[in-house]
Amino acid sequence: MSRIRPLASTALVRFERLDLASLASVAEFAERIVRLQRPVDLLINHAGILSLPQRQVTADGFEMQFAANYLGHFALTGRLLAQLRAGMSPRVVQVGSVSHRMGSIHLHDLQLERSYAPWKAYSQSKLALLMFARELQRRSELGAWGVLSMAAHAGHARASLDGSGEANALWRWRRIFAALFSHSAADGALPILYAATAPAARPSEYYGPMGAFELMGQLGLAELGKRADDAGIASKLWAISEELTGVRWPLAYAPPTKYPWPNVYS
Repeated sequence: MSRIRPLASTALVRFERLDLASLASVAEFAERIVRLQRPVDLLINHAGILSLPQRQVTADGFEMQFAANYLGHFALTGRLLAQLRAGMSPRVVQVGSVSHRMGSIHLHDLQLERSYAPWKAYSQSKLALLMFARELQRRSELGAWGVLSMAAHAGHARASLDGSGEANALWRWRRIFAALFSHSAADGALPILYAATAPAARPSEYYGPMGAFELMGQLGLAELGKRADDAGIASKLWAISEELTGVRWPLAYAPPTKYPWPNVYS
C-alpha cells in the first residue's frame, strides 16, 4: 500500500481476504464486495498453484489445482457479474499459461481421482481458465452483458509461485535456465496490464510475450491452443462448473449496461 499511494494519492486502497480454493471464502468475499454497492470495472483472475507433487483436495472435495486455478475464478466472476455489468466498459482478464497447450479437459475425471499427475492437473486447470475466457465472451455477446473477456500470460517471469518446492525438477530447471529464458516480474505483468487497460485490447484475444517459446520478450498475441477454442467442450465444462460451484449464470437476454462495450471493432 505504501508503494501505491505515492502513485495515486487520491485512490482508495484496501485489501480483502480471499481463498480461491474455498467456495465459502469466494462467497463471503463476493458478498462483501456487493455490500459496497459500487461497480466493478476490472477483474483480473490470477490465483495460482503450480505442480503439486501429490494430489490434494480442498474442503469442498475438489482437486486443489483445478479448484484454485479455475473453479474459484469461475465462481467469483459469476457472483460479481451484476457488479461488473454496472461498470464502465467492464473487463475480465484470465491469466493463463503456455502449459495450457499441453492440457486436456478430462470431463469424466475432472478431479483426476483416477490418474493424477502434477503437470496434468496444472495444464488442465489453465486450459479450463482459457476456455472460460472464450466462453464468457460468447455468452456476454449473446446476453448483451457488456462484459469484455480476454486472457493474458506472463511467460516465464522471475516471480514466486506456490508449488512443490525446491526439490522439484521444475524448480531446478528454472534455476538453470532462468537467465536465458525468463524476464522480470514487471515484464511478465505487461501482457496482463495491457489486456486490463489498453484501449486497443480486443475481446477473446490472448496476450503474452513473443520471445523464445513465449517465455520472454516483446508483448504480442499469444498462441492459443486449439482445445481452448472448442466451444462444445467449453459449454459442457461451463455446465459442470455451475453444478460444482452452485453459481448459476443468467441464460436469457439481459438489458445492456449503462456503458456497453461497442459491438463493432475497427
